[in-house]
Amino acid sequence: MANIYTAPTIDEYLRKRLMPVEGTIPHLEGIEMYGNSIPAGTVGGDLFEYINFQQRYDIDARIQRALERSKQYLEPLPAGAMPRNSVDDHVQWLKSRPGYEPEMESAYREARSSEQVRVAEDLRELYSTAGVLLVDAQGHGIISAKIASTVHDTFHALMLSELDHRGKTTPELFERINLRLALSVTARNALGRSEKESAQEIATMLYGEVHPYGYFRFVNFGHVPPLVFSAEFRKFMEIDKSRMVQFLPLGLQISEDHPDRNRYLSLEFRERRVNSSDVAELTLLSPGDIFFLYTDGVYDGSDKEERQQLEGVMRERHRQPAKEICNALLEYAVKKDDRLRQIGEQDRIDDKTVFIIKRS
Repeated sequence: MANIYTAPTIDEYLRKRLMPVEGTIPHLEGIEMYGNSIPAGTVGGDLFEYINFQQRYDIDARIQRALERSKQYLEPLPAGAMPRNSVDDHVQWLKSRPGYEPEMESAYREARSSEQVRVAEDLRELYSTAGVLLVDAQGHGIISAKIASTVHDTFHALMLSELDHRGKTTPELFERINLRLALSVTARNALGRSEKESAQEIATMLYGEVHPYGYFRFVNFGHVPPLVFSAEFRKFMEIDKSRMVQFLPLGLQISEDHPDRNRYLSLEFRERRVNSSDVAELTLLSPGDIFFLYTDGVYDGSDKEERQQLEGVMRERHRQPAKEICNALLEYAVKKDDRLRQIGEQDRIDDKTVFIIKRS
């Protein structure tokens, strides 16, 4: 008999989309990494993804395109020819304006050409960069999975634009994701509103980029902060909180200088947009040191006793590969769920994600 194809249920589809794929783990010099997620039900609101730039994007082709553009942008458009690119189009507009001088075209072409040279330079940095995206949508059912999926899709659409125009990720990407998840004053959006229009679904996000030998830069929208385990001292190190900028969860706060700020609901207006000073930076100083990223189904970031328990697991396993450390921490979190069930507090069980970055 012929095999009959059975379409996946929406739960199965979303769970597959939100789970990490081991084959995409980036390989960086001096770094070992591994992450995994366990949903509380058939599908959950945690999303974890490796951003393997070399595997996902053709960096060579993008660099070549930027360099070709840098040359083409300098070439005047032949008389009567149609515009070849955005620079030609803008130059034609310049020529139609009162007060046009030929020097304006030269200056504009040179500026746009140098912009593409910089894009090519920034793209080269992606050969030795890996990204990691963690999203935690409130709750752990199909609605939460849909919210996490919305963040995922928005992130990747904006990433394509960033690499096309900048050759790297910039704070503007995260401002746009934040606005995408904000509630419109005039219409329901992907996150929706309750029938009484009094509730909003919540999602936190942490996106970071890892560089060789443990240099880590990240932005944080309401997510639990990373922990750093020292192999030398065999404990989690205290981190200066002034270096750990954290915004409210996605969609809750819009900057007061955004032109559409009055078209969205905001708990309060942030003084300004995210900029490079809001990107936190941490470094693994010695071989064996570990960044531990997680969602609040593993640890909510506040309980000292819980932190000590996790530190004990890390102390016992820190010499093992990143995958083994990750699995041990998830196993500990699952056992904690068993205790919650025994005392009748299973409603506290949440999706669990762990990501380990270890300096080798």
